[in-house]
Amino acid sequence: MKIKLAVNGTLMRGLELNHNLLELGGVFMEEALTAPFCRLWSINDQYPAMQRCAKGGQISLEIWGIEPSNIGKLLSREPAGLSVGKILLADHREVLGILGESYLCEGKREITHFEGWRNYTESSQSS
Repeated sequence: MKIKLAVNGTLMRGLELNHNLLELGGVFMEEALTAPFCRLWSINDQYPAMQRCAKGGQISLEIWGIEPSNIGKLLSREPAGLSVGKILLADHREVLGILGESYLCEGKREITHFEGWRNYTESSQSS
């Protein structure tokens, strides 16, 4: 039985590391928004790191179905400082998702106002 996993960066459809999810049998389920308690940082413009905070914004993400036994394998393919935690969605569901540890975000560019990694990268390319 697959569990729901929220991804908010390069694991999303069509992006650089999406193949990591697909190779582990991940199945796209839906697009979603976080509850307005998240902040997002660009880590050297290579990938994002999201944290759940007391006050923040809504971040666009994707929900994927993945076998529980493959979460560790997926995480081992992610950059250091990313981890799995609980994410509250706008519709009040709580799912597992990829989050960034505090040390990873320190001194990095906050991009919460872009409301997602895809929006941020698209705006960077058009500048």
